[in-house]
Formats: sequence, structure tokens, C-alpha cells
Amino acid sequence: MGREEPATVRVPDAKIALSTASVYPERTPDAFELASRLGYDGVEIMVGQDPVSQDIDVLERLRDHYQLPVLAIHAPCLLVTQRVWGRDPWAKLERARKAAQRLGARTVVVHPPFRWQRDYARDFEVGLARMREESDVVFAVENMFPLRARGGEVVPYAPDWNPVNHDFPEVTLDLSHTAVSGSDAMEMAAKLGDRLAHLHLADGTGTNKDEHLVPGRGTQPCAQMLERLATAGYGGLIVLEINTRKAVGRAERIDDLAEALAFARLHFAASSAAR
Repeated sequence: MGREEPATVRVPDAKIALSTASVYPERTPDAFELASRLGYDGVEIMVGQDPVSQDIDVLERLRDHYQLPVLAIHAPCLLVTQRVWGRDPWAKLERARKAAQRLGARTVVVHPPFRWQRDYARDFEVGLARMREESDVVFAVENMFPLRARGGEVVPYAPDWNPVNHDFPEVTLDLSHTAVSGSDAMEMAAKLGDRLAHLHLADGTGTNKDEHLVPGRGTQPCAQMLERLATAGYGGLIVLEINTRKAVGRAERIDDLAEALAFARLHFAASSAAR
């Protein structure tokens, strides 16, 4: 009998990035500085109220100065960023794509449309598919959550807050959002399979508040998720999107960002090495 060939092992090559939102109330340049100092593989730009986050020329200079790649662009989809880059949602996505192409990022993170954006919501799946065909940039639709108050529930997104059951080829899974929605994050990952292209790593305790805690400080299966992805040969991006607003001074913020990165490296890289 011939000797059996060894099974092919997929070696994960996922990078670990810092969302620029994680340093708020500090600003985008501070995110580059801290990500570089702490050893992150790159940054995800949260396009928001900070003028620097909107300025591709400045972002390009920051990238080159810190020799730190921009790995993803988070389009301005929040209520507080409705006027950033104009009010037309398709124009925002087009601008985000151009920013990604110029800065060398592969992924644009986008939220589902709000219900009052009727035309945008109606054409969302078809329009994203069309934009995906026009370039190599990936549009990864993020899971959100319903809003709860006085015993009732309101879903402000269309077609839904949960992209898992819709025909999006790439999805962002956010573990702070699974906490708010009461979703089983591991089950969602299993259903997504290879469509899980982007991970927002954060924690939550299951309250109605979107907490974005340092991983390991809440109830979400952050460690198990990283181990699962490493075992599956995940090659997408892992982004630490945590809330450090309550940090007492910069030293505590840096400690939180360092702890978050150490957590991700421990549970993902260690599982990769074991595999």
C-alpha cells in the first residue's frame, strides 16, 4: 500500500486591528499612535465626527508615518453620523470604497439600513452585490440589535437587524451586539460559515446597553469564538472595538487596549499554534 499523504492544514493568517473608535474621546491620530506602540497589526477607521477620520489625505499620511496599515473602513452608518460624507447612503458607501482602495484596506463595514431609509433598504442587497462586483473591496454587513423599552421591542433596521438569514456574501459579527440582542454568537458563527468575513471583538453583559467591554469582562464567548475561528483557518480581520470612555486617564486606556490585544493573541494565536 502507498503511504498516505498528510492532511492539508489551513494556517490562519488573520490580522488583529484596533478600531479608531476604541480610543474615544481621544482622536484618530491617537489611535494610530497607540496601535503602533502596542503592536496591533493595523487599524480600522471609524468614519465619524472627528474630521481626521473623514480626510483620506490625512489618513494616508498617518498610515505612512506610523508604518501601520489601514485594514478596514467603517462607513458612517450611525445616527450621529447621518450627515458625515453627505446624506445619500449610497454615496457614503461609494466614498468608503474609494477610501478603502486608496488606503489599501480590503473591507468596508456597513450597518443594515434604517427603516426610514426606504429606497436604500429596498435596494440594499442588490446594490451591495453590484458594488461588490465592481471592485475587490468587501462590504461586510454587521449584526445589530433591536431596541427595548417598557417591555416592548422596536427594530429600527430593514430588512432586519440580523444579517445571518439574508443573502449577504460577507458579514461582520459583533460580540457586543450579540450580547444586546441576546443572540447565541457561536450559533451565528456556525450559520455564517465562510460568510463570516470580519469580527468585531468586544464583550457585553446582556443588558440593553451596547457596552463594548474589553473581551473577557462580560458574558460573551469571546475566547471560544477566537478558538473556533483559529481552528477553522479563519483568514478575515479581528478588530478590537472596545469602549474606553470611562478610563481614568490615558494610562488606564492604554492598559485596556493592551489587555484586549493580549486576550485576542492568546486565544487566537495559541489555537493556531496548537493546530
